[in-house]
Amino acid sequence: MPLSKIQAIAFDADDTLWENETLFRETEQQFCVLLKDYMEEEECNKLLFDMEMKNLPLYGYGIKPFTLSLIEAAIEFSEGKLPISVIEKLIAIGKEMLNAPVVLIEGIENTLKQLSSKYQLIMATKGDLLDQERKLIKSGLEPYFHHIEIVSDKTPKHYQNLVKQLYIEPHQFLMVGNSVKSDVLPVLEIGGHAFHIPFHTTWEHEMVKEPVEHPNFRLLSKASEMLQIL
Repeated sequence: MPLSKIQAIAFDADDTLWENETLFRETEQQFCVLLKDYMEEEECNKLLFDMEMKNLPLYGYGIKPFTLSLIEAAIEFSEGKLPISVIEKLIAIGKEMLNAPVVLIEGIENTLKQLSSKYQLIMATKGDLLDQERKLIKSGLEPYFHHIEIVSDKTPKHYQNLVKQLYIEPHQFLMVGNSVKSDVLPVLEIGGHAFHIPFHTTWEHEMVKEPVEHPNFRLLSKASEMLQIL
């Protein structure tokens, strides 16, 4: 279906509207430095990722679940021998992440400003409700969005429900995001359009090796390119 039929455009939040993944990578490095007496950095990163994957169905996505995984991993890796001061440090690091400044992706605000005069704009993201709402307010981007959708995960069913809420058909919906797994494939599955704008750092859990080949898909290098397409 042609892009001329688009009525609503949804934007992912983390690493599409503002920087996020770099904060997690920096924290992982701090964590492995704190655990250097118990294991090598490469092993530390692998085991931490395994812990996050184990906890994901229970905790979901976001900084608070990540902090819980850091604490649990530290206790397990050290066989319970870690000083309480290190646990306190991990809690402090989690709070620092929650209070970190919001750094907008270059060009995103002007892109939203231009598109908001022609389309319904939606912020559609997953993660912790309170944290994502806080970041949206701090970002200053809230006025550009007609609707805010914060979900536990992004699946075809979640996108189908969103499209219904917007009173449009899937072919009238466009999703923009940095994750092929979460922002592209589920939307294409329901008959929507998807633009992929990669961020320089991607969480391993969100990686997809196979290239996307679909008439409703476009790969962009930056958000401002949308202004020449739509």
